[in-house]
Amino acid sequence: MTQPGSQSSESLRPTLGWAGLLVLGVANILGAGVFVMTGTAAASFAGPAVTISFLLAGFACLLVGLCYAELASRLPESGSSYTYCRRTFGALPGWVLGWLLFLEYSIAASMLGLGFGGYLVSFLGGFGIHVPASVSTSLVTATLVDGVGFQFGIGNSVNLVAAAACLGAGIILALGISRSALVNSILVVIKVLVLVGFVLAGAHAVDPGNWQPYIPANEGGFTYGWEGIARAASLLFFAFLGFETVSTAAAETRNPHRDVPVGILGSLSICALLYVMVATVLTGLVPFRELGVADPIALAVDRIGWPAIATLIKVGALAGLGSVLLANAFGHSRVCYAMSNDGFLPKLFSHVHPTRNSLWKANLTLASLAGLGAALLPISVLADMISLGVALTFAMVAIALIELRSKEPEKAGRFQVPLGGVWINGIWFGTVPVLAILVSFLMTLPVLLDLVGQIRHGELLPACLLLTYMAIGLAIYLFYGKPRSRRLQTAATAELSGSLH
Repeated sequence: MTQPGSQSSESLRPTLGWAGLLVLGVANILGAGVFVMTGTAAASFAGPAVTISFLLAGFACLLVGLCYAELASRLPESGSSYTYCRRTFGALPGWVLGWLLFLEYSIAASMLGLGFGGYLVSFLGGFGIHVPASVSTSLVTATLVDGVGFQFGIGNSVNLVAAAACLGAGIILALGISRSALVNSILVVIKVLVLVGFVLAGAHAVDPGNWQPYIPANEGGFTYGWEGIARAASLLFFAFLGFETVSTAAAETRNPHRDVPVGILGSLSICALLYVMVATVLTGLVPFRELGVADPIALAVDRIGWPAIATLIKVGALAGLGSVLLANAFGHSRVCYAMSNDGFLPKLFSHVHPTRNSLWKANLTLASLAGLGAALLPISVLADMISLGVALTFAMVAIALIELRSKEPEKAGRFQVPLGGVWINGIWFGTVPVLAILVSFLMTLPVLLDLVGQIRHGELLPACLLLTYMAIGLAIYLFYGKPRSRRLQTAATAELSGSLH
C-alpha cells in the first residue's frame, strides 16, 4: 500500500529535461489565447488596446509562475498546484483546488476544440469544402449586448467538429508519452514559425487607421475604455495557463529542481512576446469590431490577399491548437493521476498502461468530457468560467507558498522567489506571493462584476453552470473522496507502524 499522495506502484518514469519542459510550456500556452481569444477580447472589450491586456495578464502570470517555480523545486511531484495545496493545507483545501483544476483543464480543452474546429472549417472552405453549421456550431448561442454582457439562447446545432478534435487529442496521448511528445514537438515548431510568419507578412499590410483610437471610448459596462482593458485582461488570464502544465510533469522530470523553473519562466517569456506581436498585427489588419469570431487570424490573413500565405497560416493555426490540445490533456491527466492516488478520484485516473507509459483510461475519459463541453457551449461562457477558476487557483498557490515558507523556513528549494519578504507574527509574507494574490483578485473582479450584471439582467446560465459544478464537487468529496482518502491514510499508517515493529 502506498501512502496517499506518493507515487503508486504504477509509477510514471522520469524522461523529461528542461528542453522538453520548455516545449511543453510553449505548446500549452500558445493556443486558444492567441488563435481564438485575441479576437474576442479585442472585439468585445479592449479594441486595439488588447495588447495592454496581454501585458497585464502576462505580468500577473509571471508573479504566479515564480511561486509555481519555487513550489515545484520544493515538491517535485505530479499534480502541480493540487499537490502543493494538498501537502500544505490538507484534504479539503486540496480537493477544492483539485476540483478547480479539473474545471480549468476541461474548459480549456473545450475552448481549444472550438478554436480548432473554427480554423478547420475555414481551411476546408478555402478548398470549396463547406462544413454545415449544424455540425460546426455549439448548441448554446451567445450575443454581446453593450453594457450588459452576453445574452444566451438555444440553437439547433451541435459542434461535432470541435468534439472530434478533443477526442483526437485524448487518443494520441493514450497511445503513449513518447509518441505524443514527438508529435507535440513537431507541432510546436510549426506553430511558432507560422506565428512569426504571420507577424512578418501582416506587418506589411496593416492599416494604421485600424489602431485609432487605440483605447476606444467606453460604451457602458466593460465595453471598451480602461474598464474594457481590465475585462479583457481577466479574459486572457487563462491564456497563460499552460505554464502550470510544466509543474504537473515534475515527477517525470530528470532534474526537477532546475528544469521545472526553467520550463515555467522560459515558456512564459517566449509566449508573452509572441502574444503582443500577434495582437498588434491582428488589430492592424482587421477593424477590431469585426474580430469576434472563433478564427480571427484566419480572418486576418484572408484580408492580406495572399491565398498561399493564408493557407499556410491556417495550417499553422491548426498545428498550434493541436499541440495545445495535447499539452492540456497531458496536464489534466497528471492532476487527475495525483488526485486518484490520494483517493479523491476513481482508480481509472491513475491506471498506467503497462507498455505505453500512458494514463490511457484517464486520457479517453477526460477527452470525452471536454468534447461534450465543446459540442454544447460557446466560447464566451467557457472563457468566463475558466478565468474565475484560474484566478482562484493562482491565489491558492501563492498562499500555499507563504504557508510552506512559514512552516519550513529551513527547507529551501533550489529555486526561490526574488524580492524577499517580511515576517509578521511568525508568518512569512513574501513580496512576490503577496503581489500574486493581489493581481489574481484584480483579474477576477471584472469577471465577477460582469457575472453579477448578467444575473441582474436575467442571464443565469454561467452562474447556474458554476453552482452546479460546485455542488457536484461537494457531493463527490463528501460521499466518495473523503471516506476513501481516510481509508487509504489509515491503511498507510498501519502499514508504516507494522514495518517499524
